Amino acid sequence: MAKGKNNDENKKVHAVERALDIMDALAQAGVPMAITELAERVNLNVSTVHRLLSTLMTKNYIEQEPDTSRYKLGLKLFAMGKTALYAKDLQTIGHPFLEKLVNRCNETANLAILDGRDVVYIGQVESNNMVIVRMFAKVGSRGPAHATGSGKMLLSSLSDDELDKLFANVKLEKYTSETIDDVEILKKELKRIRKQGYAIDLGERDEGVRCVSAPIRNHEGKVVAAISVSGPHTRVTNYYLNFELVDIVLEVAQEMSKCLGYQGKEEVQNI
Repeated sequence: MAKGKNNDENKKVHAVERALDIMDALAQAGVPMAITELAERVNLNVSTVHRLLSTLMTKNYIEQEPDTSRYKLGLKLFAMGKTALYAKDLQTIGHPFLEKLVNRCNETANLAILDGRDVVYIGQVESNNMVIVRMFAKVGSRGPAHATGSGKMLLSSLSDDELDKLFANVKLEKYTSETIDDVEILKKELKRIRKQGYAIDLGERDEGVRCVSAPIRNHEGKVVAAISVSGPHTRVTNYYLNFELVDIVLEVAQEMSKCLGYQGKEEVQNI
């Protein structure tokens, strides 16, 4: 039984490798290709290439020209490439602002984007405090958006319809006693965050770690990322968080947003 399972897994891996080879070949060619030419380029038989192309087409990674029947890369890959480049741009632009946050607060600063129900960390500058709380968040890592300050900030930028689709029939995982594990309660929290303009995490993913997050907007006013500061509850006290840290994070977020062409001003309501 175990041997059969390993064989199935190997077949799936080979199929992925072959699909990637096909996309690489199309990218290198730079022009639409006939299936026979493509099969020769990737050293596979035509029937195998046809099967893989059909699957890739259903996912919009590959398109077929109706008049020539030749194959080319789909617009989905173009969109993915733009997203990757934009994330890299955000990372480059954001780094000095993360450094500024650390210089002002001496706590770890993060930059994150949303990917479905996950938050993805694309930038980080660590605190140089003698006592550093080790958090799950590292550059390139993913985390549960519902249980993080940055994640909640980003989720709050979505419409009610988008949230309904995103969390339909989803069970939220509970990480600590502070984690919101009810979708309806989460939606109420996101509504409050949307109104006040920032998000707070009081140990919802990592016990004893507190976080303040604010939105990063582009020239259209769209929230494209979230910037945050995290630290242990012993340093990020209620007073410091509410009367100093929130203002600092909002100020730096506003400065970074202006670098992306945002001309508006955050309307913060204390509720």
